[in-house]
Amino acid sequence: QVQLVESGGGLVQQGGSLRLSCAASGSIFSINAMAWYRQAPGKERELVALSISGGITNYVDSVKGRFTISRDNAKKTVFLQMDSLKPEDTAVYYCNADLLVRDSGFPRGIYWGQGTQVTVSS
Repeated sequence: QVQLVESGGGLVQQGGSLRLSCAASGSIFSINAMAWYRQAPGKERELVALSISGGITNYVDSVKGRFTISRDNAKKTVFLQMDSLKPEDTAVYYCNADLLVRDSGFPRGIYWGQGTQVTVSS
């Protein structure tokens, strides 16, 4: 089994910063990509930041220049540094991993964390 455990959410004032962490554990052979998504009330889940093995990163336009995704590959952990936070960043943030499971045939799987609430007050 594979688990993703997130931490670091909370309440912050506009202009403040938060750092989210997500640690993957279990029968993991390799990780292809890790990402952060978010879902605000009444809205669809959207991709916020993506980190592909090899160093490629991508961000949704609304967070470019404010958020930074990074990884500690040895610890199978992905981070999201969020600076200059705005009220519109308020959402539940979900960690996502695209990986190969350490099992017969090394099946590929997509896994999600449980979500962590980020609230930005104005």
